[in-house]
Amino acid sequence: MAKRYERLAQIRRMDPYENASEIYRLSVAYEFPWDFARALELALYRTYAVPSIGSLLARTAELTDRTQKRYDDTSLLLDAIVEHGFSSDEGRTAVRRINQMHRSYDIADDDMRYVLSTFVVMPKRWIDAYGWRRLSRHEIVASTVHYRALGQRMGIKDIPETYEEFEACLDAYEEARFGWDEGGRRVSDATLALMASWYPRPLAPVLRATTLALLDEHLLKAFRYTPPGPFTRALVRRAVRARGRAVRLLPPRRAPHFARQNREIKGYPQGYRLADLGTRPVPGVRGCPVRHVGLGEDGSAAQ
Repeated sequence: MAKRYERLAQIRRMDPYENASEIYRLSVAYEFPWDFARALELALYRTYAVPSIGSLLARTAELTDRTQKRYDDTSLLLDAIVEHGFSSDEGRTAVRRINQMHRSYDIADDDMRYVLSTFVVMPKRWIDAYGWRRLSRHEIVASTVHYRALGQRMGIKDIPETYEEFEACLDAYEEARFGWDEGGRRVSDATLALMASWYPRPLAPVLRATTLALLDEHLLKAFRYTPPGPFTRALVRRAVRARGRAVRLLPPRRAPHFARQNREIKGYPQGYRLADLGTRPVPGVRGCPVRHVGLGEDGSAAQ
């Protein structure tokens, strides 16, 4: 069992500020590859419940008509930075493509900051609930520093400094902004259908129910989904926790596992070029279709 924690000991010997991206890579590719994949899926999925984001995504049709490609491209671009680092050719290309995509639309800084917050907060919450161990403080700080560096390269303003500030930003934003939007619901339904498509068709209803059982009430309400019953929710969550306990008994991973190796990435069987990934501008679609409001000091929507 001691060997199972040897990489955690290595991480704790590193500086979480100076070696942030390396620690994050060790966490993502060695310690929790499956958990980070699920948590980042959930992170992006939550953003659809914000009408300004969900409606824009529906208008571009990227996540309704080309759902698998959008999933693949997002995963591969973000993971290229993790695998190769910000200063590598691959990392710079990935950041450049991310910026080119976002600059094609008039996206508010509040929305960009919120999406960045989901990348920091949701993996910790998922892993603390379902992982084979909880994230260490070194890993939490390193993740925060890594995504602050990404946000800075994306030109996002007023980026939170600490994990706790990211968490407060996310919670206040969702409290103020989560709400019903027909476009956001279409994007959500398309995403649930995509996840079900990765498995045999007869399992689709079970997989949909399983996914909904992992969502919180606030998110279910925003999409107007019927909440799963308490038995289904308890069964699903216990099963995912049991998986984490089983992983704890396995020997530590000796080879890294990156997103490009995930079975869910299906759009590029012949390979891909990072510079070709991502969306291109959609004629007639630039801005978010709802009025943006700021957050007051108490986290409520300022009028």
